[in-house]
Amino acid sequence: MTAARGRPSLTERRRQETRLEIAETAAALFSDQGYEATTVEDIAAGAGISLRTFYRYCAAKEDALTPVMTSSVGVLVEELARRPVDEPLSSAVQASFTSSAATRQLADREQARRLVRVMGTVPAIRMRWLAAGREMQDQLVPVLAARKGAPEDSMEVRLLACALLDGISVAMEHWAWQDEPEDVAELTRRALHYLRIDEL
Repeated sequence: MTAARGRPSLTERRRQETRLEIAETAAALFSDQGYEATTVEDIAAGAGISLRTFYRYCAAKEDALTPVMTSSVGVLVEELARRPVDEPLSSAVQASFTSSAATRQLADREQARRLVRVMGTVPAIRMRWLAAGREMQDQLVPVLAARKGAPEDSMEVRLLACALLDGISVAMEHWAWQDEPEDVAELTRRALHYLRIDEL
């Protein structure tokens, strides 16, 4: 596939890599010098891209972290879709943390923790996170409905998607702020056990 004027288009994998590079650069800058002090020019320079490329991927500075927020849910959805439908949901979620994609995302633990802290403390970014929540729930609903043998529009399935995402989010935020961080997969397991997610 080629773009206009004979130039080859970026593959979807390359696009995703660029989005994540922008997000990781933005997270580091927001953490090191503050959200307000960081400009779009700083992020573009740090990511090694032009301003034009930045705006191709992000409408505004506060959108820079959105790909990281949503990509983790994409990993979870893909993993759940591959797991046996009769496997406990908590076990299937645990498996998602050991998938190759999740391992890559959490390879730099301190960077990942910093990213979560930034998402939770910068109001403009937190608003983006909350807005993305509905989209992420919508990604989960079809997979959870198949596991439960229930209609996708059932209230119970949507509540389950909401509870699952909230449990994972709280576990990640707790992990990000610990002085001596525990294993994030174990924290998630505890969170889902507390919510009795397998009984919902």
